[in-house]
Amino acid sequence: MAFTGNFMATSFKQELLEGAHDFRVTGGDTFKLALYTNDASFTAATTAFTATDEVGDSGAYVSGGGDLTRVDPTTGGTTAFTDFADISFSNATITARGAMIYNSTPAHTYTNPAVAILDFGSDKTSTSGTFTVQFPTADAANAVLRIA
Repeated sequence: MAFTGNFMATSFKQELLEGAHDFRVTGGDTFKLALYTNDASFTAATTAFTATDEVGDSGAYVSGGGDLTRVDPTTGGTTAFTDFADISFSNATITARGAMIYNSTPAHTYTNPAVAILDFGSDKTSTSGTFTVQFPTADAANAVLRIA
């Protein structure tokens, strides 16, 4: 099994302290979601987007994935968080085991730095249909990116 749960890339945590990522809806960076087969191998040491073991182009899905719609960062209690709107790829035949969120327009000299790896728990498939990744509720307990 190549995917072993959801996690933030360790390099992303350092890049946050360096100011390399801007999640604001207005004026922020462009974040993308790329889909991967179960052959992909990611660890917390993963630092950047890779096309290795990415699902093939199909319908609206093209190499590199799709742009994510950001939710402005905010706080709840002592937790800061941000999230994304659900993303869909239409007319696609895809089998994906997981995904990578990455920043395609970071500050500094980084190239497509990894933000987080998402493990779907099992292969998810669409056949000439719509492949949708649903993000959790944007709150302090559930948002996909939380700093407590």
